[in-house]
Amino acid sequence: MSIPQSVAEILRGHVTLEIEGIDRMYLNAYVPQLQREGGVASFFRFHRGYPFASGALMDPISKGFVAEMEAFAEREGVPVVLFRKGERKDDIAAEHLKRFTKPEGVLFIGKAQEKTPVFRTERRRNEETGVSYPWLVRSTAMVNHFYVYCVDRDFGPFFLKFCTYFPYTAKLCLNGHEYLKRQLTQRGVAYEALDNGVLSCEDPRRAQALCDGLSAEKIDALLRKWLRKLPHPYSAKDRQAGYRYQVSILQAEFSLTQVLDRPLTGRVFFEEVIRENLDLGRPSQVQLIFDRRVNRRTPGRFRSRVITEGVVPSLHVDYKSSRIKQYHKEGRALRTETTINNPRDFGIGKQLKNLPALRQIGFKANRRLLDVQTISHDCSIGEEAFEKVVCPIEVEGQRASALRFGDRRIQALFSVLELFSLQARGFTHSDMRALLAQLLGLDPAHYPQGRMSYDLRRLRLHGLIERIPHSHRYEPTTLGLRVALFFSRTYARLLRPILADIAPNAPPGHSPIRAAFERLQTLIDQACQDSQLATG
Repeated sequence: MSIPQSVAEILRGHVTLEIEGIDRMYLNAYVPQLQREGGVASFFRFHRGYPFASGALMDPISKGFVAEMEAFAEREGVPVVLFRKGERKDDIAAEHLKRFTKPEGVLFIGKAQEKTPVFRTERRRNEETGVSYPWLVRSTAMVNHFYVYCVDRDFGPFFLKFCTYFPYTAKLCLNGHEYLKRQLTQRGVAYEALDNGVLSCEDPRRAQALCDGLSAEKIDALLRKWLRKLPHPYSAKDRQAGYRYQVSILQAEFSLTQVLDRPLTGRVFFEEVIRENLDLGRPSQVQLIFDRRVNRRTPGRFRSRVITEGVVPSLHVDYKSSRIKQYHKEGRALRTETTINNPRDFGIGKQLKNLPALRQIGFKANRRLLDVQTISHDCSIGEEAFEKVVCPIEVEGQRASALRFGDRRIQALFSVLELFSLQARGFTHSDMRALLAQLLGLDPAHYPQGRMSYDLRRLRLHGLIERIPHSHRYEPTTLGLRVALFFSRTYARLLRPILADIAPNAPPGHSPIRAAFERLQTLIDQACQDSQLATG
């Protein structure tokens, strides 16, 4: 039994099921008008008609909401659980879920004290009159929260977390894979479950279509449905006046699950990929994966980590407050998932309506990671392709000189080409000229524009870059990225160090490669002497 040796071979011939979809989402439900002191003051003074805004006015609302939630639990026979320090809430929810037999309903209500932003009243004094007055300020406090764990007919298990203090911000946590399983079951499509995923499915195309159909509108409808079922901190009159929850994205996970035909294949493959890609956290690599340009002013850490839980390693690549995690799931599937903790890292707003743009970024990041791994692990160029690069070429009557392998200027061109390889907007003549001049140790201001134009023309005619239509920008082709990686890596990692090692004037010291070449030279010299003696 042979084991596939490359990433491309694994992904091409040994993936039995591939599902791309939203995994876990953590959403913020908030009332926009009540996020600032002025809005809170307006709520109490102009909406509810009080002469002033005060923390004392918040207390009856909080007590009423808590009483309604406790009465709901008693009326519906819902257990109330006090979360203790060190307990995993998911484990408690899993135990209740095992005993739950209804198609939908509330599993239990958990209570926990957590630190949260609140509004408080402090006394201030008028400097002219000396009269004191209340003033609203933002603060933090340890406040009770209700965790309402539910099962929805369409979404499966999820929870809503309510803060019991003004302005009663809520959190919604759901799982896209649980949504997929519910939808497959409702449609009678047979599948085999994987923990937080699907291992096999009789209709993979339909499963993927269901994942694609999980929209912002459906998620918003889930929240509205259960806000109607559960006690609400705001009265009907408040909601009619416009004090309604809106939804923003706190965290979103976008996953690509590729089920492999044999566990051994996946294990060997994944360990090899980790070994080959330990430098994925460098800014030059991060910008390829996340399609965002990284420079010295870009905030955040850019790193890759290998974390081992038990015997299963996982690869983590960080970009600002977002990250990609890749691991071998349950010994059966390659899971690649991008977690976006702040949509503004990518110039996108946090509101739920921006989910389509955000999922595009997440899914593309997963694919880019696999592309980079495929290219780095399978970086091979045939003799014909090699000749097309290192020899002069003529394309439709236009001649271009060779891109010589060992030429210092060509190596610098390839190094710059890697930095821009997958940027959505490409690069300009001036972008390339500034970076190329730095690599060659020259002043960018005095690097000839004509020379840069000459090099761009060479790269274009050799098929390594192409002009973006209706612009003066360029982007690398797939061949261009492969050639740049192959030429720069073999030159820097193989030829230069080995040639330095076997050169006659190399520093003294033991070297297995040098010893092997010296033995070869001795054998060649001996063979020549023997040949001369035989013919003499």
